[in-house]
Amino acid sequence: MVNLLFLQSTDAAADTANMAAQAAQGAVELKFWDLVLKGGWIMIPIFLLSIIAVYIFVERYYAIKRAAKIDDRFIDQIKDNIHNSRFDAALALCRNNDTPVARMIEKGVSRIGRPLNDVNTAIENVGNLEISKLEKGLPTLASVSGGAPMLGFLGTVMGMIQAFYDMSNAGSNVDVSLLSSGIYQAMVTTVAGLIVGIISYFAYNILVARVEKVVFKMEATTSEFMDLLHEPAK
Repeated sequence: MVNLLFLQSTDAAADTANMAAQAAQGAVELKFWDLVLKGGWIMIPIFLLSIIAVYIFVERYYAIKRAAKIDDRFIDQIKDNIHNSRFDAALALCRNNDTPVARMIEKGVSRIGRPLNDVNTAIENVGNLEISKLEKGLPTLASVSGGAPMLGFLGTVMGMIQAFYDMSNAGSNVDVSLLSSGIYQAMVTTVAGLIVGIISYFAYNILVARVEKVVFKMEATTSEFMDLLHEPAK
């Protein structure tokens, strides 16, 4: 009797294991591209937005990283050249550094001899242009972070409309397989839109934070340069 119960429990465990293995095999067969195709045509703009977001993030990340590189000896060398009235050497040093800070200081050096308010205004104008260059593409990335989820929700609504339309045509012969297409589209587009939107949102904030760091360095260097111009008047 004990042996019979043991054999029955063993058979049940084996059946359960086989069912789990079959379910796992079926889950593996659910490939990524199958899900994408189930989303319908709305997946095309979502996919394009993801490419745009990745491109903007990578391109801006390295551009901002290059702009943030400032030689610690740069401002010291500028000070030495200005104190010794070597303005041409200071301008050449600025032109050899391809950074926003160097271009701002170059504009300031070229205005030496004019009223300090004019020098400060010229530096600020260049700084505003450099900040605009650094922020290029960020509004588009922000639009992607908000637009991708909206497209996903649009696909959800379209999928549910398709599902209810199929139900109305089927009448009393409603089948689960008949509704699967619309439900697939509704779920897949929502997930895809949210994934693209969330990644774009974090990417946007990362870039904004890095731009703010560069702006802080630009302002600190400008203040130091203007203090340098005030020194002879003391």
